[in-house]
Amino acid sequence: MNEANTLPSDLTRALLVGRVWRPAPVNGPSVVVVRNGEVFDITAAAPTVSDLLDRPDRVAFAASAEGESLGDVRALMAATLQGGGGPRLLAPCDLQPIKAAGVTFAISLLERMIEEEAGGDASRADEIRVRMQALIGSDLSRLRPGSPEAAKLKTELVDRGQWSQYLEVGIGPDAEVFSKTPAMASVGFGAQIGVLPESQWNNPEPEIVLAVDSRGEVVGATLGNDVNLRDIEGRSALLLTKAKDNNGSCAIGPFIRLFDDAFTMDSVRQADVSLRIEGADGFELDGVSHMREISRDPLDLVRQAYGAHHQYPDGFMLFLGTMFSPSQDRKGPGTGFTHKLGDRVVIASDRIGALVNDVQLSTEIAPWTFGVRALYANLAERGVFPKAPAA
Repeated sequence: MNEANTLPSDLTRALLVGRVWRPAPVNGPSVVVVRNGEVFDITAAAPTVSDLLDRPDRVAFAASAEGESLGDVRALMAATLQGGGGPRLLAPCDLQPIKAAGVTFAISLLERMIEEEAGGDASRADEIRVRMQALIGSDLSRLRPGSPEAAKLKTELVDRGQWSQYLEVGIGPDAEVFSKTPAMASVGFGAQIGVLPESQWNNPEPEIVLAVDSRGEVVGATLGNDVNLRDIEGRSALLLTKAKDNNGSCAIGPFIRLFDDAFTMDSVRQADVSLRIEGADGFELDGVSHMREISRDPLDLVRQAYGAHHQYPDGFMLFLGTMFSPSQDRKGPGTGFTHKLGDRVVIASDRIGALVNDVQLSTEIAPWTFGVRALYANLAERGVFPKAPAA
């Protein structure tokens, strides 16, 4: 892992938007764009990423807005990974709520059913996995959610007493779209991610994350880690918030790549998302998710989150789900995968870059203290004021 392969392979064509924490005298976050590998602080023209993404001319604006140069993006990423008191990358979103779609790949559907039946006990996972695959098959990717074929399978499984709440959202008409974490709570590239001390069965969830404006238009994409505590959610789906929303449990970055002629929604549909875990104990794990295998089109997931039933005046970020739930034994036969402190997690996609984070306890990493009020106070001190949205 180095700074070069944490950036899009076609960097000279990519238009990237992000946020950088700048030390004194700024002492706060700045909105930045990356053009031809150089980082520019454009906060004076776009005080928040939400403001920038909501502009109808966002691509032309990001490509031409004047700003202060912060130097080469590779140097900034290297400094972020090394730590210290200088400028560092933050999650590339700010005022947007973070939403997430679950059970959008066939293999993740199977794994959620395993968690449910195991009641959070990782030692039972292998036996349940074999039985589930025999019952419903291991390949549900060709079954379109909400289709007559899906309804037929539901009827058969209900008759056998094998219906699951995860099957309901996995092959039923309505997707699972939940609130992952509040605005301003996500961590970015190079930050520590957190798991609860009581969790003994957890994993990263490598995903593409869409950036959606206040009108419900998808304007770009980035990467995310929807850190998941399998044992806690497995005990009860009503513990979803405890399993999903903790300090450092949502990582997004490194940048939002704006949609333009070179990078579109079809680029997302064809993307591969890789996961690499490197443990301090020498453990290594690699996997790949193929977006072409998603069971619901990304735009369908956006429509289920946004519409006449729900608006997002500051826009929102939407995790699209993952097909990769690592099951490789780590603590002994039949134990499955779980994180150890110090794990490095690298989530990458060729045309977006790579999100790099290290695992620690949610109770031990830096607390979340800089929220929306702190952001607006900081902007006011700097004499920068976001423009009021149109009525």
